[in-house]
Amino acid sequence: MLHSRPALTSLINGVLQKAGASPAQSEPTALALVAAEASGLPSHGLSRVPMYVAHLKAGRVLGNAVPFIANQRASAVLIDAANGFAFPACRLAIAEAMERARATGIAIAAITNSHHSGMSSYHLDAVAEAGMVGIACSNSPAAMPAAGGKRPIFGTNPIAAIFPRSGARRSGARRSGARPISIDLSLSEVARGKLMVAAKKGEQIPLGWALDADGNPTTDPQKGMEGSMLAMGGVKGAMLALIVELLVTTLTGAHFGAEADTFFVDQGNQPRLGQAFIVIDPGALGGTAVYAERIEALIAAMLVDEGVRLPGQRRFELLSRADAAGGIEVPAATLDAIVALG
Repeated sequence: MLHSRPALTSLINGVLQKAGASPAQSEPTALALVAAEASGLPSHGLSRVPMYVAHLKAGRVLGNAVPFIANQRASAVLIDAANGFAFPACRLAIAEAMERARATGIAIAAITNSHHSGMSSYHLDAVAEAGMVGIACSNSPAAMPAAGGKRPIFGTNPIAAIFPRSGARRSGARRSGARPISIDLSLSEVARGKLMVAAKKGEQIPLGWALDADGNPTTDPQKGMEGSMLAMGGVKGAMLALIVELLVTTLTGAHFGAEADTFFVDQGNQPRLGQAFIVIDPGALGGTAVYAERIEALIAAMLVDEGVRLPGQRRFELLSRADAAGGIEVPAATLDAIVALG
C-alpha cells in the first residue's frame, strides 16, 4: 500500500507533538524524515521516529527549543540549536548561509547544541535550487576508532556536497538530466543506521562493516552497534572523520562524538552535536557562465563510459517516482510502530 508524503508527514508531526515537541520543532523534523524515506534511505527515515519520541520523553531533546543566532559576522554565523532537534536549526543555518553568500560570495553557518541531523544532502537541496554550491558536515556519537585504535571516538561524521546544473532551479522548467550533482556519504564503511535496520530485521551484516566491543570483526549488527564501525578506506577515512570532528566542534563548542551518548538508547545525555554548512555563489569566482560550462564538460566526460551514474540521481528519481505514484511503500512494522506512538 502506498502512503502519500503529506499523510506520513502529518502522522509523524502529530506523534512528535504528542511526545512534547512544538510545531516549530516537529514540522521540519517530520518533513526531513519522510523525505529520507522517499529517497530510499530508511535508516534516516521513518525508522528514526520511535528514537526521536524516546529522546523527547527522556529530555535528550527539548521539544520547546527555539534555535537562535549566537554569534555572527558578515560571512559567518553560529546557530545554537538549544538542544532541540537538528532540523529547525539546519533550516535556519541554510537560510542564513544562503543570504550571506549572495552578499559576500561565500558563507559558513555552523550549529552547536544539536541532535541527529539526518540525511545531510537533504539540507543542501535549497542551496542548489538557488544556483549555489553547498557543502555540509556533521559529527555524531562515537562509533569509529581513531586510526590504529579500537575504542570508538569519532562519529560516522557524514559529508555532503551539492553542485547545481542549468535548469535545476525549482522556479524554472527542469530538463531531463539537469538535476544537481548531490554527493552524500558517511565516513564509516556504511551508515550506522544500516546496522540498526539489520538488527530490527534479524539480519546479519557483511564482514568489514563493524567490530564488536572487543575489537573483533562481526556479522552481528547488535554487536556492531555495541562495538565500533570501521572507517571507509581505513586510515584515510579516519583522517577525514577527524577533519569533520574538528570543524564542527572546535569552531562551535559542540560536543565531541565521544562526549555524546549513543542515539540508540532512550536514556542518556543531550548530545549537543555540531553541524556546519558552507555555501558558495559561483558568480563570485569564475562566474556563473564559466561554472555552468565547466560542470557540464566534466559530466559529459564522465558519461562517456557506459554505466557511470551521476551522484544523487537515484535519490531524485525515487523522490519523483514517489510523487508521481502518489506515495511510498513503508514496511508494515515501521508504520505500526509509529501509529502505536500516536
